[in-house]
Amino acid sequence: MTGWAEYGLAVLLFVVAHAVPPRTTLRARLTGALGERSYLVLYSLLSLLLLYWLLVAAGRAPYVPLWDPAGWQAWIPNLVMPLALVLAVCGTAVANPFSLGGSRRHEFDPARPGITAVSRHPLLLAVALWAIAHMVPNGDLAHALLFGGLAVLAVLGMILLDRRHRRRCGDRRWQALTRKTAFLPGGAPLPAPGDAFPAGRVALALLIWVALLLVHPALFGVSPLPPL
Repeated sequence: MTGWAEYGLAVLLFVVAHAVPPRTTLRARLTGALGERSYLVLYSLLSLLLLYWLLVAAGRAPYVPLWDPAGWQAWIPNLVMPLALVLAVCGTAVANPFSLGGSRRHEFDPARPGITAVSRHPLLLAVALWAIAHMVPNGDLAHALLFGGLAVLAVLGMILLDRRHRRRCGDRRWQALTRKTAFLPGGAPLPAPGDAFPAGRVALALLIWVALLLVHPALFGVSPLPPL
């Protein structure tokens, strides 16, 4: 299966995998059978595999140009990706009751909001930045639909999660929890760097970035490095 058929199937399965579990009893049943941590690990692996297939399928789809390539475009993901990875690594498995990637939610302290002072949704913000940055140098229809769609879904997810959490908490509780947090960077006073961006996590994010630069040609058939 090649071309638009493979691309369409990859899109369909990716959407189903992310839309069905939270809207049915499937997640609760799997969590009960596997445990929360095992479920999250397996679900994350499935999501990454489906995303990889989606990216490969976009590269195999018929090339329909939307804008001309230019050398400067490759600089955008190279400048944005370190920031996106720092957000993702520093926003995963931290005390965050508001969004995806958070854990130890009962440990969240509104007086010391950590990464949520930068954004209540660091992982989704990282996805949006990754998608927008990669759309710039990939000016064909398949990639524009892929990266543009993922960016829109990430931003919508941020909005909907805030609305759902506010509805569950009530306005007074929500305001107490979020008074030192932000939807986007700049919406609240920044905490001490070590609270939001621990040095060990930042170092790990940068190591992941270097590793991705090295394996990118093998995984996707193209070097991510910009022309010098």
